[in-house]
Amino acid sequence: MTGTPAPEPDQPHDLVGIGIGPCNLSLAALAHGVPGGLATAFYERRRAFSWHPGLLIEGTTLQVPFLADLVTLADPASPWSFLSYLRSRDRLFPFYFAERFHIQRAEYDAYCRWACDSLPGLHFGHQVDAVRWNTERNLFEVDFTQLDADGEAEALGRAYSRHLVLGVGTEPYVPGPLRPLADAPAVPVIHSSDYLANRERLLAAGHITVIGSGQSGAEVFLDLLRARPTGVEKIHWLARTEAFAPMEYSKLGLEHFTPDYTRYFHALPEQTRDALLPRQWQLHKGIDAGTLAAIHDELYRRTLNGSWPDAVLTPGVTVRTAGRVATSKIELHLEHCQQGTRSRLATDAVVLATGYRERPLDRLLAGLDPCLRRDASGRPRIDDRFRLILDPPVSGSVYVQNAEHHTHGVGAPDLGLAAWRSASILNSLTGTEPYPLPQRTAFTSFGLNREQARPAHMPASLLPLVEHS
Repeated sequence: MTGTPAPEPDQPHDLVGIGIGPCNLSLAALAHGVPGGLATAFYERRRAFSWHPGLLIEGTTLQVPFLADLVTLADPASPWSFLSYLRSRDRLFPFYFAERFHIQRAEYDAYCRWACDSLPGLHFGHQVDAVRWNTERNLFEVDFTQLDADGEAEALGRAYSRHLVLGVGTEPYVPGPLRPLADAPAVPVIHSSDYLANRERLLAAGHITVIGSGQSGAEVFLDLLRARPTGVEKIHWLARTEAFAPMEYSKLGLEHFTPDYTRYFHALPEQTRDALLPRQWQLHKGIDAGTLAAIHDELYRRTLNGSWPDAVLTPGVTVRTAGRVATSKIELHLEHCQQGTRSRLATDAVVLATGYRERPLDRLLAGLDPCLRRDASGRPRIDDRFRLILDPPVSGSVYVQNAEHHTHGVGAPDLGLAAWRSASILNSLTGTEPYPLPQRTAFTSFGLNREQARPAHMPASLLPLVEHS
């Protein structure tokens, strides 16, 4: 392994990362293998690594193959691969015989924690408060607060760096009508990100409603259904989408999660990108076909006694408003999109599988705001190397991870592109090519403009021939 010790406090880092999720953990692992070494530091306000702990439901798996680990798709020989993790645990042969291409989420979480235990330069319990550009030193200043075990401020610090990478991830999204209830601790309105911590409380409720048509909603509904007695399930599953639809998982459909498509999407006009993204929801917001089959199997099993389960699955429904009834009931005011009808549903508990949104960067980047270029919608402009586009005098680069959905498309949060993006960032940062990347990754040709759709180093001879009218 190649690595460089962290510099002294008054010496600059080559790269400071903000946030330690899978994306920045991937970057930290690959940066550790750059020949000659890079001085890096990564800061995370949480006390330890955790990946969606509220959704590590027993038996649930990743929706991407195990090759979408932190490093393999950029460096299969890396010591931080999932296979290296298995070897360190003497589990290679059991994994070999298990013949699993999609690993369990809990195992992926354990793998990432294993990497955190060994990688240098990871600082948990450190909350980054602000970043700014120091024009005299030509460096970024990163102000942080070191937190104690209770999350209280313990000490203040500052780091200097030539470059930054933002990997602050996403945060749970709660629809407006349900926010007052979700904020009330006595009311069991729980976002799915906190599902496991509240599972027993939910199961004790007389009636449960799950809202959301994605994979998380399906997994929560299935887990609750399996735990409820036959004939008295008392559970509703509501969704805005017109159907509980399967995720697009055909092999050519998956090519939307390749570097080729990412480059194609980035080169499209802003208005075209904004119009295209909502139409691609089934690429990443649908439900795994296996999960849908398991739900149907469980429901069918409960009809064997001659009756139907007390479970209601209704798509095409929006929650207009919500409130409390008496002291314990929750009343949802519903509207069916196609029928134009309205109804009320009284329930004892609600699980909001309503997804996540990118964390806003405005507060963190307030010190850089005068230099930050924005698009017509006020979002940061991001170039094809995952860098924020900044005006002079900022000569350092600020890279982003999983904050470029509007510029790089549906693959931005996908684990399968994490290692490639990290390698691309390191190639750009070093000005060399410590990680040679593939010139072509998809059979699909996503555009007719060949020069626009290919990376600069890709020979035109490798592109498919097309006719131009």
